[in-house]
Amino acid sequence: MELAELIANVQGLTALTVGILIAGGAIGTGIGFGLLGGKFLEGVARQPEMAPMLQVRMFLVAGLLDAVAMIGVGIALFFTFANPFLGAVEAAAGA
Repeated sequence: MELAELIANVQGLTALTVGILIAGGAIGTGIGFGLLGGKFLEGVARQPEMAPMLQVRMFLVAGLLDAVAMIGVGIALFFTFANPFLGAVEAAAGA
């Protein structure tokens, strides 16, 4: 294989990986928020006097849940703009 073909292959697979990474984070966050909201409503319906405390905890967990998706986006941006796999391909082709 030529070097250009190898680089194109790595970039294409990296784009596919980035798409899967972002989609997985979005799906996981959506499921997590759905479960979190449902359990919050169940808890408030069972004990309405606990609503303020449950709301604080819900927002804390929601922030942590969002952070997981943001970390995934950060890793995806790293793979997109500073692809660490291209250096290995160029080193292997040059050797």
